Amino acid sequence: MCGLAGIASSRFIEKRDWLIAGRDAMRHRGPDDAGEWWSADGRVGLGHRRLSVIDLSGDAHQPMIDRTGELTIAFNGEIYNFADLRTTLERAGASFTSHSDTEVLLAAYRIWGEDCLSRLNGMFAFAIYDVRRGTLFLARDRAGEKPLYYHLASGTLSFASELKALMRNPRIERRIDASSLDCFLGMGFVPGNRSILAKVCKLPPAHAMRFDLASGKLKLWRYWSLPPAPEPQAATDADALCAELETLLGNAVRRQLVADVPVGILLSGGLDSSIVTALAAAARSQVKTFTVCFPGAGKLDETEHARRVAEHFGTDHSTLVGEPSTVELLPLLARQFDEPMNDSSMVPTFLVSQLIRKHCTVALGGDGGDELFGGYTHYDRMLKLQEQFGAVPLALRRLAAAAGSALLPMGFKGRNWVRALGTDFQREVPLIASYFDRGARSILLSHAFEAIGATEKAWAASTPAGADLLDRAMRLDFGSYLAEDILVKVDRTSMLNSLEIRAPMLDINVIEFAFGRVPSRLKAFSGVRKILLQRLARKLLPASFDATRKQGFSIPISSWLESGPWRQFFRQVLLDPSQEMFNHAYLEKLLQGQADGRSNGERLFGLVMFELWRREYSINS
Repeated sequence: MCGLAGIASSRFIEKRDWLIAGRDAMRHRGPDDAGEWWSADGRVGLGHRRLSVIDLSGDAHQPMIDRTGELTIAFNGEIYNFADLRTTLERAGASFTSHSDTEVLLAAYRIWGEDCLSRLNGMFAFAIYDVRRGTLFLARDRAGEKPLYYHLASGTLSFASELKALMRNPRIERRIDASSLDCFLGMGFVPGNRSILAKVCKLPPAHAMRFDLASGKLKLWRYWSLPPAPEPQAATDADALCAELETLLGNAVRRQLVADVPVGILLSGGLDSSIVTALAAAARSQVKTFTVCFPGAGKLDETEHARRVAEHFGTDHSTLVGEPSTVELLPLLARQFDEPMNDSSMVPTFLVSQLIRKHCTVALGGDGGDELFGGYTHYDRMLKLQEQFGAVPLALRRLAAAAGSALLPMGFKGRNWVRALGTDFQREVPLIASYFDRGARSILLSHAFEAIGATEKAWAASTPAGADLLDRAMRLDFGSYLAEDILVKVDRTSMLNSLEIRAPMLDINVIEFAFGRVPSRLKAFSGVRKILLQRLARKLLPASFDATRKQGFSIPISSWLESGPWRQFFRQVLLDPSQEMFNHAYLEKLLQGQADGRSNGERLFGLVMFELWRREYSINS
């Protein structure tokens, strides 16, 4: 895993200092090596920070130039099928001087051009400068595991793995994008190609772009999409699908265990990580597994579940004890995340990464299982809602939803589900994880705000078509919540500790199998989730394993806000006189509601992280 930064322009670039400053703002992404390269005409510059994982020698140094001097690459990520690609490329006449996947990617582009993307199995973000065509080619992996931000103005393209690197460029104005702020307050993250900064974009997952130096123009396109769902009534053999999943996931685990540094498994004791552990143990005789526990975690402690799985497979298991979470971590995380995100589980995810990094450089986890195989609790609740109220006329349901929204206070348990009654179950997906609805956002923001409603527009625009509510919801979560929350959280917290986390569930073959071959009835229905994965678990895991247990990775934020340093810190940050973005009277109401037993902890967490981020980077409204 690494960090990259770069610039390309239709004219000679005179001011170059920001490139190194931006690159080194991401030292955590690559503490092992650093590189800088400029084209002979001074119009393209690439910077790179390296975390050495495959080929630890200097032969894998980046930016990497091919033998002809015509192609130069800066690459972040891993190409898991690089060994197979290398064999194919050698048959086509390619030769190699290193054992790195970076050189394989460079050769793949030389021989197959931009079509090389269809052959890549991995997580990646990269930039390749092609002097022959006078173009810069950039791409990002299908699920969005690796990030890439960019800014285009006056024929000059700047880009980087993290927004903090781009903010070292004085050309980029530090001003909040109004629509992105509305989306953050509504969804907890900034979706799609937006970023929290005006005129700065993200390259979306499964997209590529080409910058032409001669014209200063940028072309962007999607190079991959989820396959269509199987026909609802198509005959399916559950046992055959289970066997196919075992093969695909087993191959993914074997590929992702390859590294020239120590590799471990993040074994939480849950269904997904336990299956990954089982398949890793089948692929290797020596497997290291790690579980992390926190003092006083109570029912959130999964240590015993993980220990049983580890003993069953005979892994070299370690239980790591973390320090209690302190509020002092929040400014550090606000700085690392670049743009605010509302997910308090970033705290334990950071602490886990910090502990694991002391023992290995690469770790495999279970991310993606919920989105691919129907694991979230809101899926079966959503289906139950459709089952119970779908026959009620939509107009009546929308009246009830509007009344509930108006009468029930923010943080009232079940309020979002009452609002979900207004969903058209044939075309829409309810925004269950809404932090501030449209009315609340208009009150929360302390000044006139022209972008109220951007959340609802973005949610509707990203909702896929189809009559199957579960399939729509899972596809929406794959492209939004997974890409913009879960994978961002994992990338930023692990990279802050120079740890590479891999996700076998997000192997391209597993993704296409889950969405293109497995019908919804083998994923979830009212009261049951992860049906196919549970079937696989019964085959691979000990008989005593509880495959139906669902334990979120979280912190007891509500109890921490009852008193003590967390409560004091939240009030200090939000009610500081210099905080002028949010309405102080409404914040007082949210804080009081939390004290009265309402569920406002996550809402308050998101607002605190936003304000800490705004202060850290001196952002203007």
